[in-house]
Amino acid sequence: MREFTYPHTIENGSGERLTFLRRVPGVNRDRLEGENLVLPGAGPPMHVHYHQEEGFTVLEGRIGYQRLGEPVRFAEVGESLVFPRGQAHRFWNAGTGNLRCSAYLEPADNIEYFLSEIFSSQARSGTGRPGLLESAYLMRRYRSEYSMLAIPEVVQRLVFPVLIAIGSGLGRFERYKDAPEPLYR
Repeated sequence: MREFTYPHTIENGSGERLTFLRRVPGVNRDRLEGENLVLPGAGPPMHVHYHQEEGFTVLEGRIGYQRLGEPVRFAEVGESLVFPRGQAHRFWNAGTGNLRCSAYLEPADNIEYFLSEIFSSQARSGTGRPGLLESAYLMRRYRSEYSMLAIPEVVQRLVFPVLIAIGSGLGRFERYKDAPEPLYR
């Protein structure tokens, strides 16, 4: 498994940059602390961390966010928001300038590896989305930890295994040979 040194910065080529600053002891194992920089309109789709709490404090700009089934909300500089484990959510830069937030995830689990690989795939694809085979592999491997609700469940259950078989046959997943094991089954 890849060891990270801090600070560790990743970019997805679509307007998001994450800088992981440190891992510190938390209430629930390690807490991963960092900052994000998001360009106007950019941000992740509706997703869920099944075992992690995710929190942000707005340092610059305006964040738009939504919890599944709830209306869109906004937070300004100095305001904080927390998404408890298991709560589906999305967020984006709702302003005209940069959005910069301090952030944390607790417990850290495999999020640093997962996001590093997803962002890398996004940057390589040049489409704003991770590559199809890589997405299928990573989302399936870590499905007990994270899910992208923007991808229909039927696709994740039925199509992803086919894509993984194709990718395996083509040798596309060699880069993941030392990937950390999922922490939950």
